[in-house]
Amino acid sequence: MGKNGQSAIEFIILVGAVFFFFIAFSFAIQGNIADKTREKRDLIINDIGLTVQDEVNLASQSSDGYLREFKIPDNLLGYEYDISIVDGWIYVRTTNGKHATAYPLASVIGEIQKGTNRIRKENGQVYLNS
Repeated sequence: MGKNGQSAIEFIILVGAVFFFFIAFSFAIQGNIADKTREKRDLIINDIGLTVQDEVNLASQSSDGYLREFKIPDNLLGYEYDISIVDGWIYVRTTNGKHATAYPLASVIGEIQKGTNRIRKENGQVYLNS
């Protein structure tokens, strides 16, 4: 009878140890996935900001009559975000405020929007969606 009790306790300890290592491994994997998602979101936000900056810089360096359309995504990996031009800067941030970036812009008249944007240059001035 003593051997059965000892075997049962050893089995419970073994199952507990395996369960502990499984939980620890799961937390490590989940943390790694969360970090990768955060990095990807930051890269996309930076890419959007740099895309707008590049489009405005290209238009400002082009001759009059320049016209081009470019697209800005509607969301970031399923998350809503805000994009705006304020005082010569392009601001891109998630609506929860956890991820954001800002880049300087050349002089531009108009507002940026999600979806298709139209940029043009007339009389030496760059116009965005106006």
